[in-house]
Amino acid sequence: MAAGGGILAGVVLATQVAAPLVAQEARSTSVYEQLDLFGDVFERIRNQYVEDVDSAKLIEAAINGMLTSLDPHSGYLPPRDFTEMRTNTRGEFGGLGIEVTQEEGFVKVISPMDGTPADKAGIEAGDIITHVNGETLLGLTLDQQVELMRGPVGSEVVLTVVRSGTPEPFDVSLIRDTIRMTAVRTRLEGDTVVLRITTFSAQTFENLREGIAATVAEAGGLDKVNGFIVDLRNNPGGVFEQAVLVADAFLERGEIVSTRSRIPGRDERHDAKPGDLTEGKPIVVLINNGSASASEIVAAALQDHHRAIVVGTRSFGKGTVQSVMPLRGDGAIRLTTARYYTPSGRSIQAFGVSPDIIVQQPPRQEPEDAEATAARIRSEADLRGSLSNDSLTDEEREHIEAERLKAEETARLRLEDYQLAYAIDILKGYSALGGNGR
Repeated sequence: MAAGGGILAGVVLATQVAAPLVAQEARSTSVYEQLDLFGDVFERIRNQYVEDVDSAKLIEAAINGMLTSLDPHSGYLPPRDFTEMRTNTRGEFGGLGIEVTQEEGFVKVISPMDGTPADKAGIEAGDIITHVNGETLLGLTLDQQVELMRGPVGSEVVLTVVRSGTPEPFDVSLIRDTIRMTAVRTRLEGDTVVLRITTFSAQTFENLREGIAATVAEAGGLDKVNGFIVDLRNNPGGVFEQAVLVADAFLERGEIVSTRSRIPGRDERHDAKPGDLTEGKPIVVLINNGSASASEIVAAALQDHHRAIVVGTRSFGKGTVQSVMPLRGDGAIRLTTARYYTPSGRSIQAFGVSPDIIVQQPPRQEPEDAEATAARIRSEADLRGSLSNDSLTDEEREHIEAERLKAEETARLRLEDYQLAYAIDILKGYSALGGNGR
């Protein structure tokens, strides 16, 4: 019986070991057969296609097709595109100034970049581009579609756009330009510091740190500031490490983001280091459908740590990490290698970041004529023979007048940027209630 048991155990063990090996060998054989098939097709094209073909271009197309079949963000970067991508992350490049992806065979705009030809021409996040100079984009890869939109600086290109809510496609004429990105723009709106982050390039965190210091000094010190607005609307993302640094700028401790791949031991977690550039002042983060990738990392981290109120509309929902891997011949592949997760453990892939307060941006309106508005508004002071206010000193009158002018300025801002004005009002409410934003 002992011998029989040993034989049985040996058979079971051999089966358990051999079965996976056989399956693995079968898979390897299948892969080699498919590679032989690829070689056969390649040779037939070279020898029998109706025209001569460039073998290098044919192989590049095959590589790109293999990568783009995985997801919209993986792809092959020929040497020229790889060089241009490295230039883009430094913050200067030529083009129209739009971040795009592919949807149902056409180009979908993730976001226009501030101050670029696309922004000035009124291109919006969510627009679908179907034709370039009358040539359809259907049937082309994303790289080929982007190539059609490129061209010499100063040249004209006409895009055919399909927009939700607009019944018919329409054409938009743009002049190509050199795009010089200013990663962060800072300014004061009353007592509020507005930090407009347009992209995550190599200089984003340094621009942010310098901008905060300069704007706070302009305000007369942090005690004169009621809070900060981090404007990430239409920010398509960029360098992952810069997103981590920007989120860290507002956090004292805790996880910022984690990444998980399918390779054991490759998971990463990024934590905040002590030091908050705003010293705990209230923060409002603005996002919209054009906020993607790195900007979603920042918004989600500040939201999960209850460090900021997120205002606007749901973000784009790109929750994957792409690694750029150089290849022989100066090209590279851009391959999706991980998903990222927020501090609470949620993935925003395909779902996006949901604002704490949903605020739609209404169509921009023209400000009414100031004199006509003033003529319609009457108060007690306008009545003939009304009594004056004898309880206020001249200094108190000046203070009240200054506060009234600030309120009127915010009201005018609502006509230009309702979401931003809404965020400023939130910070005013914090200040009035003595909140510290934590």
